[in-house]
This record gives sequence, C-alpha cells and structure tokens, in this order.
Amino acid sequence: MPRRFIDLSVALETDIPSDPEIMLPEIEYMDHSQTASQVMGFFPGLAQEDLPGGEGWAVEKLSIYTHNGTHLDAPYHHHSTMNGGERAITIDEVPLEWCFSAGVKLDFRQFDDGYLVTPDDIDAELARIGHILQPLDIVLVNTSAGARYGHPDYLGRGCGMGRDATLHMLNQGVRLTGTDAWSWDAPFSETAKRYAETKDASLIWEGHRASMEIGYCHIEKLANLDQLPGSGFTVSCFPFKIKGASAGFTRAVAIFEE
Repeated sequence: MPRRFIDLSVALETDIPSDPEIMLPEIEYMDHSQTASQVMGFFPGLAQEDLPGGEGWAVEKLSIYTHNGTHLDAPYHHHSTMNGGERAITIDEVPLEWCFSAGVKLDFRQFDDGYLVTPDDIDAELARIGHILQPLDIVLVNTSAGARYGHPDYLGRGCGMGRDATLHMLNQGVRLTGTDAWSWDAPFSETAKRYAETKDASLIWEGHRASMEIGYCHIEKLANLDQLPGSGFTVSCFPFKIKGASAGFTRAVAIFEE
C-alpha cells in the first residue's frame, strides 16, 4: 500500500530566533576544502593532491541543547518524579510504543497568544473533527506559533496547554503530545504577567508539571501541522537516544496510508 509522508520537524539552524538567547544552537560547518588535512592524518604519506579534487569530507561541529530543534521531552525534563512520586524516566527510557501511534490534530490557531486551553476546548475540537481519544493516541496541537517559527515574535506566540487540559488527555490514555510552539505551556512572557499579578508559582510550567501526576512526553517546535487533517494518520517520533537525558531530537513525521 503506498504511503504519503509529511515532515513535522523544523531544521536545526543558527541565526534565527528559535530559542531564548541563552539556548541558541551553534553549528560550525567544515566543507571539503577545509578538511583534507583531517583525512590525511589517518594515512601517513598521503598528499592532498592524491585526494579527488584535493578535497576532504564535509563535517559539522554542533554546540547545542537537547531542546534545540524539534525534540521530544522526557518526563525527567518536567520534574524529578512522575506518577505521584516515581523516579521520572529519561529520554533513553521512554517506551517506544509511545512514539509510533495514531495521530490527532487539534486546531487551536484561533486562540490568542497565552490563552490557556481548557478541557472543554479539547472536547469541542474532538467533537468537531469526529474523533474519540484512544489510549496512546499522539495529540498534536496546532497553534498560531507554527506560522511564526524563525521570526522575532515566535517565543511569545501561541496558546498554552495548562495542567487541566493536559491531565484531561492523560486520563484518557494519551502519553505523547506535541505543539508547534516553543513550549507546551503558554509563552513565558504571558505566564510572567499572571505570576506578577497573583504570585502563584503553581502557574509556572503547569502543563509540563502535570507529568508529576501522570508521566508523559511531548514534542515541541513541530512544523507543518496546518497540513494535517484532524485524524487518519500515524505519527512517528522516535527520539535520539541520549543516556540519562531530559530530551532527544526527533524527526517527527506524519504517515498516511493511501
């Protein structure tokens, strides 16, 4: 049966406002003209003119955070514990069955930046697309941030998924979610305003911290969610296996059986 694929991942690149300044990635590109000496070092007596065109290889050196680019957060990123007190699992311990399952897209682009999605909002959107959540469904949230990736206002764009909305899905068996925004939660700029007014620290990262009650993973900085229907596709998002880490890069893909 033929398949169609939609790439849901952004490219890792520098010189765009993809993350807070303290977390921006750095990539050093070395092309074929710069690396002949690297190749020659493995073969004593080899001269550069002996190499085809005098060229070495292309290679890149990265200085990055595990949360750069499209990545999958493990419960360990959210807190040291999950499931009411268990040790939170790291990215190399995430069950693989969480990362390959039926996909569901919730279209919340109409909500204002910083709006906190409610359980009722989720139920209304599920009713609109005609889907009943099933255990291990991968739920992707399309926000207004997706269209602004790489632009100066990206970090402040998009609605957020708070504690109640997150637990509403987790209680139905969902264990992996995703967003095209920088964070699963509301933009920090909006949460900072709420905290300044209330001094209630429980508002900070409340969607992430829902993992303390029910452990789950989420993907951040997804792309092309506007190209997806509400359901009828499979999501593949296996994370890069980094020992003991809080997140892993993923090439998230939507797969359609034609």
